[in-house]
Amino acid sequence: MCQYSAKDGFVTPWHLAHLGGIIIRGPGLSFAEGVAVLPEGRITPEDLGLWTDEHVEGLSKIVEFAHSQGQKMAIQLFHSGRKGSTSAPYLVSKGDIMASPEEGGWPDNVWGPSAIKFHPSYPQPRELTLEGIKRIIDAFVVAAKRAVIAGFDVIEIHMAHGYLLSSFASPASNKRTDEYGGSFENRIRLTIEIIDAIREVIPNDMPIFVRVSGTDWLEEVAPDEPSWRLEDTVRVATVFAEHGVDLIDVSAGGIDFRQKIRSGPQYQVFLAAAVKKALGDKILVGAVGQLHGGKDAQSVLDSGSADVIFVGREFLKNPGQVWAMAEELGVEIQTAKQIGWGFSGIGRKGLGTSKPERKEDFGWLKRQS
Repeated sequence: MCQYSAKDGFVTPWHLAHLGGIIIRGPGLSFAEGVAVLPEGRITPEDLGLWTDEHVEGLSKIVEFAHSQGQKMAIQLFHSGRKGSTSAPYLVSKGDIMASPEEGGWPDNVWGPSAIKFHPSYPQPRELTLEGIKRIIDAFVVAAKRAVIAGFDVIEIHMAHGYLLSSFASPASNKRTDEYGGSFENRIRLTIEIIDAIREVIPNDMPIFVRVSGTDWLEEVAPDEPSWRLEDTVRVATVFAEHGVDLIDVSAGGIDFRQKIRSGPQYQVFLAAAVKKALGDKILVGAVGQLHGGKDAQSVLDSGSADVIFVGREFLKNPGQVWAMAEELGVEIQTAKQIGWGFSGIGRKGLGTSKPERKEDFGWLKRQS
């Protein structure tokens, strides 16, 4: 989950404290939230960034600490697109979401596939030119190179929640008539070009994940309007597999403020399950969305609906969420020795050792080059 606590894209002590508190409690794989590839690609002025070499040092400290605890770190690269230059959620006044230049915003430098606002209160985006698209592809590639230098184990490309790549993919927001608009193949072209370009510059054994919106959630409120639907997600997953993507992380929504979300326990799992059923072992599938407990998460895996469970919001309340899940399932995980000893007993090995003899099982994360 984004913390909206960066200064000019740089890591602050908040990020170290927040992520450190999670890492020491044994999650296995953690994400360093969404990281913008360009300054105007941030959602808010408080977003993390990786558009300059100077950003690498702060992120590398997080990765170094994670590795010292036997943990893996992923980075999520994104561009906000037409949802940029907005205020951090905890700074928003009612009906006033746009971040002004005085507040560090860039309302006159917001871009999308088409000049269509996300919401009347959001900045007016400009339609990206072909030159602008090329600049964004290059920015993703350079950011990926920096992520490798910082030591990250996984790169995730964000094509969900109405941000730039998602807005290109969805016909609800992409009204272009050139090679980046119109047909399904054209609308996903930008993401595929970014995937291919990143694969060329990162190690062969470094996994690439892509986060997608499984649906725009517009089927009920706008059934006659074009939108991104589950069948599109299944289709794009097939293309991802052909282009060397290792895992598709299936979320939903964010493209249109009119969306009608069918919320509830495991409310997005059916999207991941449809992809898994269609593609089998051709690509790993991750599920998200109100997966609160260990038994809840395990049931998704046992049913074959997904290969991996991702949890976000629960960590804001409990940095030891994975620990709690493990206890519910009667499973022992690796935590930092400084906290684990209080629960495993003085002098006992296993839970609470900083350099375990039994390493975490990251076999699923290893890419076959």
